[in-house]
Amino acid sequence: MTRDDRQHPPAPPDTSGGVRASYDAVAAQYAARLGDELGHKALDRGLLHAFLDLTSGGPIADLGCGPGHITRYLAARHPDVTGIDVSPHMIDIARAAAPDVTFTVATLLDLPAVDGAFDGLVALYSIIHLTDADRNAAFHEFARTLRPGGWLLLAFHTDAPGFPSGTANHLTTLFDTAVDLTFRFLTPDTVVDGLATAGFTIAATTIRQPVPTEYPSRRCYLLAQRHQ
Repeated sequence: MTRDDRQHPPAPPDTSGGVRASYDAVAAQYAARLGDELGHKALDRGLLHAFLDLTSGGPIADLGCGPGHITRYLAARHPDVTGIDVSPHMIDIARAAAPDVTFTVATLLDLPAVDGAFDGLVALYSIIHLTDADRNAAFHEFARTLRPGGWLLLAFHTDAPGFPSGTANHLTTLFDTAVDLTFRFLTPDTVVDGLATAGFTIAATTIRQPVPTEYPSRRCYLLAQRHQ
């Protein structure tokens, strides 16, 4: 599924250095603290099952897979799953936990796949560090690598105490470790508009309150289909 650069323009400049270094630094703590999160998130599991029911059984990818816990959940229920993340240390942890699953280091702006390679894409909270321009570029990359009619399940934070939609929270420490991460709280309409411009139709929108075991933000899930 390697991308043929002779048929595509160069990828946008890689602006993910701070994100990569930050998640490399906290990879072990992240996996230890969040690796079992699906166990107490029934809605997330239900949406993942709905997403799998909609895909045709062809290749799917988990974008921004982190330590691979969502990828493993999908791979236990689907025959062809790839996890993709910008952090090499996260990918190392993911590969160690699931050596039979494919994991790849890459950015959302330059996915290592040919046009129409995937039947479905999952991107749970992986767009929250992107600038507006990079987020819209990523949406076009999602559309490029999805087959016509393919499905996208996307999740992001909408707001949290002290952080209304459209604002950002810059962290210099996470899990008692120095990081350089900006978490963006996105307005659903803004994300929907960006997806529409990239060639997606929204099939379902779900907004939920936080569960007690997670960061106290409201979350939005969008199930979108690439135009036929």
